[in-house]
Amino acid sequence: MISIVLPIYNEEAGLASFVSELSLELTKISENAEVIFVNDGSKDNSLTLIKGLCEENKDFKYIDLSRNFGHQIAVSAGIDYAKGDKIMLIDSDGQDPPAVMHQMLAKMEEGYDVVYAQRIKRADESALKKLTAKFFYKLLNKITNIEIPVDTGDFRIINRKVANALKQMPEKQRYLRGQIAWLGFKQTAVSYERLGRNAGETGYTYRKMIRLALDAITSFSNWPLRLATLSGFFCAFIGFFLILYTLYARFILKQYEPGWPSLMITIIFLGGIQLLGIGMIGEYISRINDNVKNRPLYLVGETNIESDASN
Repeated sequence: MISIVLPIYNEEAGLASFVSELSLELTKISENAEVIFVNDGSKDNSLTLIKGLCEENKDFKYIDLSRNFGHQIAVSAGIDYAKGDKIMLIDSDGQDPPAVMHQMLAKMEEGYDVVYAQRIKRADESALKKLTAKFFYKLLNKITNIEIPVDTGDFRIINRKVANALKQMPEKQRYLRGQIAWLGFKQTAVSYERLGRNAGETGYTYRKMIRLALDAITSFSNWPLRLATLSGFFCAFIGFFLILYTLYARFILKQYEPGWPSLMITIIFLGGIQLLGIGMIGEYISRINDNVKNRPLYLVGETNIESDASN
């Protein structure tokens, strides 16, 4: 069986058309399928629509989280409750076409554990978003010891072995594409053209993307801490030469004039570097604090799935 995990957040306008398209593609495969809707605290009528769809189809299941926990945790909840030997992760906004699943399943038959969809074209995305995404992936691959393919998202199929391995990673700040890349196993790509949304606006604002980028960097790299250390060495190096120059000007050139500008520049420069370092250390301490609390990754308000999935 294959499980289809659909994270839902305010997708009322385009959900019905996407599910219709997905259902059509599922009739073309020989495997049994279950579709798991994970309602991530939607504020519109998405949950009502989901329940209606589940009443019409016995293979449709839903999980209603107690509040909005975020896209990555919603997907993780779907993986926890999925019963299939293969699990497909796909967004429900219509940008990732369900038809690509046939190519992905064919690759799985060749013995791959993970098949991810790699975008060769992005519709309805600004040049700034494309540029920042490409820069981020290149930066992440430079500063970490894992390689995350450029132009990929969470649209992929994983097998049960990979899903079970993911459940052994308890961190609260989830970055699934990075975690799956870290796991290793046999992985390959299928190229596709990403479409525009069926309806509505994206929930991935620049603020959320920055937060996701911070989670990715701090989860897989100590580079920010090293940057703070290197910045400290650099400031000390500059400061040493400033001391030598001050002494030279005072006792050799006799051109010493006390003044606030140089003093203030030095204080502001060093203060900025110190705040940068403290902020970076604080990011890591914050994540340590979240994990030490050991709170559940998510809470389920209601579901029609009988499962012993643990959070």
